[in-house]
Amino acid sequence: MDLVCLDLEGVLIPEIWIAFAEETGIAALRATTRDIPDYNELMQQRLRILDENGLRLPEIQRVIAGLMPLSGAAAFLQDLRAAYQVVILSDTFYEFAQPLMRQLGWPTLLCHRLTVSKEGQILDYVLRQQDPKRCAVEAFKGLHYRIFAAGDSYNDISMLGSAHQGFLFKAPDNVKAAFPQFKSTDDYDVLRAMIDEAAREDSTA
Repeated sequence: MDLVCLDLEGVLIPEIWIAFAEETGIAALRATTRDIPDYNELMQQRLRILDENGLRLPEIQRVIAGLMPLSGAAAFLQDLRAAYQVVILSDTFYEFAQPLMRQLGWPTLLCHRLTVSKEGQILDYVLRQQDPKRCAVEAFKGLHYRIFAAGDSYNDISMLGSAHQGFLFKAPDNVKAAFPQFKSTDDYDVLRAMIDEAAREDSTA
C-alpha cells in the first residue's frame, strides 16, 4: 500500500506567518523554516514578537479565515487522494489550520498545538513529538506502507530522506541548492507524475 505525506504551508496553502506579517506590517514575522532551520529558534522569535506587539490568537485566526489554498492545490489533493492514502505532516497548529482544512476537504492532518491563555495570548507551543515528520514516516513504514513525500523547507528534509522517495515542491533556491539529491518542481501536475513514476518503480523493484 502506498501513502503520500505532504507538507502543508508553502505546498498546499500560503505561509500563514507571512500572511500575518503582511497584515500587521511586522517584517520579522515573515521568517519561516525556509529561512531559519531551527524550529524552536523560529517559534521563540515569533512568540517574542507577538508578545512585544500585544498580538493574540484571535487576530491571527482572523487573517487565516481570509486565506485560500494555493491555486490548483485542492484539485491536486482531491485527485491524489483518489489514488493514494494521503497524510498532511505539518509544523503548523490545529488552532490555525481548521479553515484551510475545510477548503481542502478535511484531509488527515498531523501537527502541533498552542498553549493559549483565556485572553487569547499565545503562551507557548507543544510539539506532537521531536522531529515529528520523520517519526511519522518511520511509523507508517513500520505499518508496511511505501512512503512518497513532498515538502518545501528545511524542516521537511528528514521526512523526505526517510521516505522511499522524497521531492521538493515550491522550494526556495537556498533549499534546492542545499539538497540537490531531491527532485524538485513547482508544478502540481509534475509532482503527481513524479509520485506516480516513483510508485511504479518501487512496485517493480
